[in-house]
Amino acid sequence: MTRTTDIFLTALAPAIWGSTYLVTTEALPAGYPVTLAALRALPAGLLLLAVTRCFPPRAWLGRVFLLGSLNFALFWVLLFVAAYRLPGGVAATLGSVQAMIVIVMARGWLGTPIRAGAVAAAATGVIGVAQLLIGPEARLDPIGIAAGLGGAASMAAGTVLSRKWQPPVPALSFTAWQLTAGGLILLPIALLIEPPLPPLTTTNLLGLSWLGLIGAAVTYAIWFRGVARLEPGAVSMLGMMSPVTAVILGWVWLEQALSPMQFAGAVIVLGSVWAGQRANRPRAGDASVRPAPTRAKAA
Repeated sequence: MTRTTDIFLTALAPAIWGSTYLVTTEALPAGYPVTLAALRALPAGLLLLAVTRCFPPRAWLGRVFLLGSLNFALFWVLLFVAAYRLPGGVAATLGSVQAMIVIVMARGWLGTPIRAGAVAAAATGVIGVAQLLIGPEARLDPIGIAAGLGGAASMAAGTVLSRKWQPPVPALSFTAWQLTAGGLILLPIALLIEPPLPPLTTTNLLGLSWLGLIGAAVTYAIWFRGVARLEPGAVSMLGMMSPVTAVILGWVWLEQALSPMQFAGAVIVLGSVWAGQRANRPRAGDASVRPAPTRAKAA
């Protein structure tokens, strides 16, 4: 596939993640963030393991659990903390800082050069997300801000390390390993700190099925495929598609008003994503030029 095709396919993942807020608020019981995160990760991971029948070698277990923690367990918990303590717009804006963190981490761990154009695109994207989502009534909470920045750093580290540590298996198997590890980390935490879930309704089950099967299993397989094929900075910029989708769904599904300033913010975000893909395009001699993906089986 061409790089353009890889970009558009990878962008589907964060675009679908933009539905998480709508599904969570409209279809899931409130007050069980860690339990719901575990139910989103673990069944999806186990299902993918059953489909792929590919299990991580013993030598990979440490890396798999670290990645499962960074990309799922720690990231989702911090995300929920930020969402509970901050307005959604502030939390999403802090999360968009991930693109800038990835640029720095990729330099240290992968030897990827830091380009002014990539930094400018990431910074412009953060401004666009803020304009898209932050209202004048936004309040700032120190714990919420720390959680938002911590979540961005966690996902950034998981993205860069997922590129650095590429096992010789398909993206679907790599996704299965990480989802299962993240779910196994989250499950005991949920049992310790949260009360049992109430009886789930049909709507609850449909919401969990969407977040688990589509919002986790399918989208993260697409995401990790993109991580293996595209430059870390380019992939992280695509994450800004998520708040754009969230706002569009709120406008269409919940009939929320979309102001001219928000519309301009969406245009800025999309423009920064496009600029970020160009700025992060690999050049001859770069340490981050993508390798051909391998497909040997590990057992």
